[in-house]
Amino acid sequence: MNMIVKFAGAATLAVALLQAPAFAQDASIKIPEQKVDEALRAKLPEAIRTAGKMISVNNGSFPPYEIVTDAKTMTGASAELSDAIGQLLGVKIEHATVSGLAAALSGIASGRYQFAMGPIGDFKSRQEANDFVDYVREYVIFAVQKGNPKAIASLDDTCGKKIAVMSAGSAEKVIKAQAEKCTAEGKPALEVMSFTDQPTSILSVRSKRSDGFFSSQAPLTYFVQQAKGDLELAAVGKANGFQDLFQGAVVPKGSPLGEVLLASIKALKANGTYEAIFKKWGLENNMIGEPGINLSKN
Repeated sequence: MNMIVKFAGAATLAVALLQAPAFAQDASIKIPEQKVDEALRAKLPEAIRTAGKMISVNNGSFPPYEIVTDAKTMTGASAELSDAIGQLLGVKIEHATVSGLAAALSGIASGRYQFAMGPIGDFKSRQEANDFVDYVREYVIFAVQKGNPKAIASLDDTCGKKIAVMSAGSAEKVIKAQAEKCTAEGKPALEVMSFTDQPTSILSVRSKRSDGFFSSQAPLTYFVQQAKGDLELAAVGKANGFQDLFQGAVVPKGSPLGEVLLASIKALKANGTYEAIFKKWGLENNMIGEPGINLSKN
């Protein structure tokens, strides 16, 4: 049975979780200041050039990419990448936080926000209404309690378990399909526990309300590092229901901003800034060979 879960004190505990020791980053790596690229700036929609800013929406912390400290402030790899893009384009990039991925995508579609830096999972179904500027290669695994007491070594081991997942995300679709498979095969039921944010999801595992959290490897690595030995990663190196998984920034379908963001990210790859940011935040394994728009075929 699927349910969206909220429990008392979750917000306070989630904040406390994010105030734990920071993600292991290499403070010796300095991110260079970018000079305005007038050719790229000229390609921006006129309304953005006139306003001198863009708003990037997020749906809460997705560390180490997005670490939200308040409604308008964000740190992390995506924050530094968006700062560098803003410098290249000569505009300020502001951040806004909403509750849930669905709210973020609808806010982009309505024009309230110009884009989401993400990275957000690129899937064919989402490409119908959005364009994805892919700059990340990701993998989906589990965070489990220390010692992996429920012996979750792959997606096939989740029947009879309680699995936390982000609501409206790609991992939720996969785990729901797995729940149906468990039932169809006469195996113990898989209980899907859907949460609106990452910190609350991981907290459900730490508090033993869930047996595992099924999500992207990069943020799970961050949370396991913060858990002081309470958690570990599981099913690493397995497909876990996914093929090639690309993630990126999101803009409205057909928006000229997509090509501008793509050209900006390519420029940052060419001058070494992209690599410096990813190395600083321990994301070397998530760097993409060639950024592109709507790379996913899944």
